[in-house]
Amino acid sequence: MSSKHLIEYANASQEVREVFDDIMATRQVEQVNNFWKALARHPQTLRRTWSSIKEVMAPGALDPLTKELIYLAVSVTNNCEYCMASHGAAARKVGMDEAMFGELLAVIGMANETNRLANGYRVPVDDALRDAD
Repeated sequence: MSSKHLIEYANASQEVREVFDDIMATRQVEQVNNFWKALARHPQTLRRTWSSIKEVMAPGALDPLTKELIYLAVSVTNNCEYCMASHGAAARKVGMDEAMFGELLAVIGMANETNRLANGYRVPVDDALRDAD
């Protein structure tokens, strides 16, 4: 998608501007990222997605770094270049260093490998593991 498909603040409807304003205030930034500008093409999706991400990524039982590392791990596994860049930057902002990033990638790679092996071999789940739920 080229930048011509992004909705800039100056060209946004009032509904989109309200969401953009909330994003900028919440994240303490001067402009919204391209992801939000792309979603602005469909204001209902923009509003719903922002509302959901704001709720999910808010302070809770998991600290901000853990949440960003999980988001980054899923983004790597899904091969989402945009999300890897966005949440990689967010993770670095809240404390991820190069050693942590390297270890995270090692865990992601190992999990993907063992998941595929377990699926390929159709390994039955041990009763003791089921009881751990």
